[in-house]
Amino acid sequence: MSKISRRTFLGSTALAALYAATSPAMSLAQGKSLSWRNWSGAEVSYPQSRFSPANENQLAQFMATSSGPLRPVGSGHSFSPLVPTDGHLIVIDQLTGLLSDDEAAHSATFAAGTRLADMGPLLESLGQGLFNLPDIDRQTLAGATATATHGTGIQFKSLSGYITGLRLIMLDGSALDLSAVSQPDLFAAACVSLGCLGVVSRMTIQNREAYRLKQTTWVEKTATLLENFDTHMSSHRHFELFPLTHSDYSMALATDETDEAINNPEASPEEAAAFDTAMRGFMLVPPSLRRPLINALAEQIGPSERVDASYKILSNIRNNRFNEMEYSVPVAAGAECLQEILALIIDKAVDVVFPLEYRYVCRDDTMLGMSSGDEDHAAISIHRVASEDYRPYFDLIEPIFWKYGGRPHWGKIHSLGSEQLSRLYPRFDEFAALRRELDPQGRLLNAHLSKVFGEPV
Repeated sequence: MSKISRRTFLGSTALAALYAATSPAMSLAQGKSLSWRNWSGAEVSYPQSRFSPANENQLAQFMATSSGPLRPVGSGHSFSPLVPTDGHLIVIDQLTGLLSDDEAAHSATFAAGTRLADMGPLLESLGQGLFNLPDIDRQTLAGATATATHGTGIQFKSLSGYITGLRLIMLDGSALDLSAVSQPDLFAAACVSLGCLGVVSRMTIQNREAYRLKQTTWVEKTATLLENFDTHMSSHRHFELFPLTHSDYSMALATDETDEAINNPEASPEEAAAFDTAMRGFMLVPPSLRRPLINALAEQIGPSERVDASYKILSNIRNNRFNEMEYSVPVAAGAECLQEILALIIDKAVDVVFPLEYRYVCRDDTMLGMSSGDEDHAAISIHRVASEDYRPYFDLIEPIFWKYGGRPHWGKIHSLGSEQLSRLYPRFDEFAALRRELDPQGRLLNAHLSKVFGEPV
């Protein structure tokens, strides 16, 4: 097998076979409203109503005249129960598109419901490019920033860290235009808001000139990659690992700016078929016996390269559905935390084939960002295909994150409440106080957020 890419691995039909029955159709429940489900299908609710404003005026009017609980929703790509409500669901799908740009400042203002996948081509037409992007581009801008979604790179913040201005529609229908200059504290809260301060309708993002990236993928022993991780990170614009469970190896991705010609072909049918055959083989082997098989497969995988516009390299399409838990730990503890997780998966013979993810994220000034504060963080993700019960696996691993002072990604599954969270985020209590001031009746909360902020349900 001459080469394999992350795209080939995650698009494998052998992996896809594990995703059976993961995308239940929307249906009417007897005596209830039309159900809402998140992308993975794990979160379900029956909102009293759905409202999809066509513009900011309609959104403001609805906020001012409605009563009872309400929650905003973008693409529904969060795995945590941020959205579910039996009240009103505000769907921001129609608040989309490029609203304005500043050529000299390399900035652009987008409606909050714009999908990340659509921002890349729009910015490219202006000669601009986002500094960084998360791995998946199906999210809306508002949803991705409200949860501090991020890519990788020790010099790059989460997407929320590049917001320079935003408009927040309040419960009384008023609109607040926020920036670090106008209202710095509220702005720092609103950049990662969990959708519980109001409804964000537009954002201005700081960008740079458009650029091209070259990504090199190879497989190497995990211990060696972790030992040299900081060197790789300082040598490349982006660097990340996908450790293969029940093996000694990881897939490494190094990404750098380039002027080379675009070269981003799809994997050949022969390459994908060969990989599928190997994957299906070790999936039939008990977890305790997989290690030599997966190691042998990993040793056959050669390096690969691809070159394209930045947004096409940084993000990928994931059609196979899953649930995810992600925590960030201080960079100094990242490698040890990851190794303990991998060792426990082997020790407990956990039947999981999904690779982990290991990335660095730069600190920022938001109140609730995963790397907010005075130190950078390493982000570690675990996954379970959507057709399987994720709880036993996630419950086994989550205490390891706690041991290393881990902070949960707001859009990923976690079990923490206000008591633990207030010790992890330096400005958590300040955010909670602002939330109560802006929404004293808790209309923008649901059961999950009530637990997060220690509020009565």
